[in-house]
Amino acid sequence: MDTSGKEKEAMQLMAEADKKVKSSGSFLGGMFGGSHHKVEDACEMYARAANMFKMAKNWTAAGNAFCQGARLHMQLQNKLDSATSFVDAGNAYKKADPQAIDIYTDMGRFTIAAKHHITIAEVYESELVDIEKAIAHYEQAADYYKGEESNSSANKCLLKVGHYSAQLEQYPKAIEIYEQVATNTMDNPLLKYNAKEYFFKASLCHFIVDELNAKLAIEKYEEMFPAFADSRECKLLKKLLDAHEEQNCEAFTEAVKEFDSISRLDHSFNL
Repeated sequence: MDTSGKEKEAMQLMAEADKKVKSSGSFLGGMFGGSHHKVEDACEMYARAANMFKMAKNWTAAGNAFCQGARLHMQLQNKLDSATSFVDAGNAYKKADPQAIDIYTDMGRFTIAAKHHITIAEVYESELVDIEKAIAHYEQAADYYKGEESNSSANKCLLKVGHYSAQLEQYPKAIEIYEQVATNTMDNPLLKYNAKEYFFKASLCHFIVDELNAKLAIEKYEEMFPAFADSRECKLLKKLLDAHEEQNCEAFTEAVKEFDSISRLDHSFNL
């Protein structure tokens, strides 16, 4: 492949895109309208240039081109396109220099990348309703936050992953996430109160899959986090397991109703 040819073409596209952006802000451009279209065209050109730079393996230039496009998308209020372009830019910069991860961290860029992934996840969550894609972007955001050791922010993203995984009946994945977040929080004096809720949700996922696994999991969680044993959540789980074993629907419903009257159950779990 003629990489120098691709690079030359990409540079021409960048120059044309720059021209379009300049003319969109000019007096005549404003008078005769069409400035919005020019900015849209420039966005497309920056993206094409970025992809050509990628083909030529000029990762820094690709990152710069993606950034230019992202800023214009922001100007046009294309939230999803802007965030996606910033994420593409981050990926290109990382390929430009394997040491860039350290630079990225020092500059607080991981947090920026994480926020862009959250923006994309929220668009998939609420506007496009594609939960699988929302999960993937929340996971990516959690990874970036972990890179900056922003554990609290990482946990928030992971809880979204856990919630949606349970909703999609991907219970093993949900269990893994809830256990991970519970373990992360149980030794933190400020957050340990929440650990019982996460162990509870992991137990519910176990219960939906297999009753015996649920019993074993509850025992394991009580050992790991003794405060869980005295919680309302743990008492409810034991009542549910007993009622299920005895096939006593009335006792099962009553236990859920009693718990629900004090604090609402998460209805992503179909009990």
